Amino acid sequence: MATTMETSAQRIAPFLWFNGNVEEALKFYTSVFKDSRIGSVSNLDTGAHGKVMVANFYLNGVEFMILDGGPFAFNESISFYVKCETQDEVDHYWEELSKGGEKSQCGWLKDKFGVSWQIVPDAMVKLMYDSDPEKSKRVMNAMMKMSKMIIADLEKAYHG
Repeated sequence: MATTMETSAQRIAPFLWFNGNVEEALKFYTSVFKDSRIGSVSNLDTGAHGKVMVANFYLNGVEFMILDGGPFAFNESISFYVKCETQDEVDHYWEELSKGGEKSQCGWLKDKFGVSWQIVPDAMVKLMYDSDPEKSKRVMNAMMKMSKMIIADLEKAYHG
């Protein structure tokens, strides 16, 4: 059943192209992010249970568009950077988004749809951009050895 497309004040929105699994993606992403919701949905046919063709959804206040456009593969040249305040947030997003996907290095992962994400604690940015180049270098070296970022280990490297 088609609905009027809900829009936001956000002038630029990521637009994701999926292959037959738009409804699954909508449910997955809105289950991972606490402040999330599905906006408007347009089905392929006029039946109540038609295949979802296009929709918008919101993750932490950011609008995303999604389309069932057919065969296409995501790659790492585009990723979503998730800022985390605490280690609990890092742990949550790291584990939930990587279910059925692939964990990588330096806070990067691919979800089960092949979409790339960077799960980064705010502390990493603060520590890495310190005016002392030795501290920044130690933090960078520690991060390069990590898969999931661990705030305590980054802080330990920072302090030498």
